[in-house]
Amino acid sequence: AFQKYNAGNSLDSHEQQNLRAFNHYFQLHQFLNQAALASVLPDLESPEDTQAWTKSGSNMLKLLADNYTFHPLLMNYAQLFDAYVDGDDAKFSTALNEYKQTINSSSVLSKVYFETLFNRLDVFYKSTVIYLAIFLLIFVSFIRFETTLYSLCLKMTYLAFTLHSFGLLARMLIQGRPPVTNLYSSAVFVGWGAILIGLLLERIFKNKTGIIVSSVIGFLTLIVAHHLSLSGDTLEMMQAVLDTNFWLATHVVVITIGYSGTFLAGVFGILYILKGVLLTRFEDEEKRQLVKATYAIICFSLLFSFVGTVLGGIWADQSWGRFWGWDPKENGALLIVLWNAIILHARMAGLVKDRGIMVMAVFGNIITAFSWFGVNLLGVGLHSYGFMEKGFYWLMLFNISQLIIISLGLLPTRYWISEKTGH
Repeated sequence: AFQKYNAGNSLDSHEQQNLRAFNHYFQLHQFLNQAALASVLPDLESPEDTQAWTKSGSNMLKLLADNYTFHPLLMNYAQLFDAYVDGDDAKFSTALNEYKQTINSSSVLSKVYFETLFNRLDVFYKSTVIYLAIFLLIFVSFIRFETTLYSLCLKMTYLAFTLHSFGLLARMLIQGRPPVTNLYSSAVFVGWGAILIGLLLERIFKNKTGIIVSSVIGFLTLIVAHHLSLSGDTLEMMQAVLDTNFWLATHVVVITIGYSGTFLAGVFGILYILKGVLLTRFEDEEKRQLVKATYAIICFSLLFSFVGTVLGGIWADQSWGRFWGWDPKENGALLIVLWNAIILHARMAGLVKDRGIMVMAVFGNIITAFSWFGVNLLGVGLHSYGFMEKGFYWLMLFNISQLIIISLGLLPTRYWISEKTGH
């Protein structure tokens, strides 16, 4: 009937009835394929490959093609629906057990159970709350109970970092990917990397600075990650050009560590300026420690940003046939490298002193935010994988806040409260 209809021939009543039944069948399962949220039918030859799983509607549509084998779980899945509609608990349990037995031999279910546990634990939310509590408590320690609260905040920072690390590792195990695969995971990883460096610095200087910057960066980056998660699945399938674990583990991870370091240097710069402008006491030794730490972090960031950018060029050459194409994302990465290099050269040439380094480090936050998020807002180029129209407002607000802090840092020191009091 279908062939006669396509050929323009008239159909008898029986053929018309068959064609209407076929059309109803096709529309029903096309709707099921489009509306279904889950792919429930595994590739029986390699069920552990979750990207090869398909939806029930898709399989039903494929039955229209010649030489397509009926999926053995389709009938089982239909029995689940029938039992649910009938309210037959025993029948539903039997069908569910049969379904599970078919795929239980693979590692799929264990990964599903682990992902369910990971979602229930909600470790990133807990880490966010702890980072905020640390930030508040560490400031209380400047007023009272300094030794006790310092010890408590340090332990809380390690606890939050452990939860943060578990969440990062769990996502890697679930996806089977390196830690950075999209904007959401990059926010989680940028915060993690900066906190790791902050804790290392705290072990060296033991002056609360590492705890303060770790809590601030941890809280802010996880808040950013939370808002990014509202746009959809954070464990989404990879863009085709990004579907390479080797380059994700090298270029993307290395350049993201460069982001972490540059942001950390910027937060040290903010801390230096705010302490100088607002506090009555800002000791020279503490200033030297902050500048020394910032200078070391900028050197670290320059190395990782440069290596990451070169690795990205090699990847681009393999994927697109050119090392460099002045793509917005490539330009943003280059700006980070150049700005970190400019800071170091300005310091070595004597063009800036301690305060100048810290002000320039804060401006590095603007450049890094542009390279990280701003280029995606342009909606152009080969790297625009995370376009977010709503992000423009928050990016501009962040940049304005950094410009205000830079303006405070550029004020003559006679206006700094710490200088007026002689500390």
